[in-house]
Amino acid sequence: MSAAEDQADVEKVVAGDTSAFENIVRRWQGPLVNLAYRFCRDRGRAEEMAQEAFLRAFRSLAQWRREAAFSTWLFALATNLCCSELRRIPVRTVGLDDIVEPRDHRAIDGGLEHEDRDQVVRRAVFALPPKYREALILFYFHDMDIATTARSLTLPEGTVKARLSRGREMLRNKLSKQLGEPLVRKEA
Repeated sequence: MSAAEDQADVEKVVAGDTSAFENIVRRWQGPLVNLAYRFCRDRGRAEEMAQEAFLRAFRSLAQWRREAAFSTWLFALATNLCCSELRRIPVRTVGLDDIVEPRDHRAIDGGLEHEDRDQVVRRAVFALPPKYREALILFYFHDMDIATTARSLTLPEGTVKARLSRGREMLRNKLSKQLGEPLVRKEA
């Protein structure tokens, strides 16, 4: 996904060639739906949020100041939309203490298989309070660095670091019992 292609398409749209926006949608539709899905865990709702993000981006293209990559601006817009939508109509969540400790009864040690472990971790992340969940999703699931995560959430980098730290601690406390081992860390 080329930043030069994004910039060229934005310039065409701003100049009046609205058909160039189709290229932007084609390039970024999958990533935006994935981003929204990781926030709401509902494919239909994720597609609607991505569509709304594209509509808002189209209306605001002239406001992109080119201080950051187009993709960063688009993801920040989409992240803000997802957060607003989830505040308006929250996802039904389960408390961390209510997550059942799944066990693979076939394993001698009662441990979890790799896929089960991933599911337990993801469920636990989605059960976190939104401010911690949002930071963790962007940082870990979308492999954003601290600066990009902070821009996407329109927060200072220090706040993002604090939320990541607190979110990891909450997960570590709950999951260390379930997984029987410490979580692998991606340091901020």
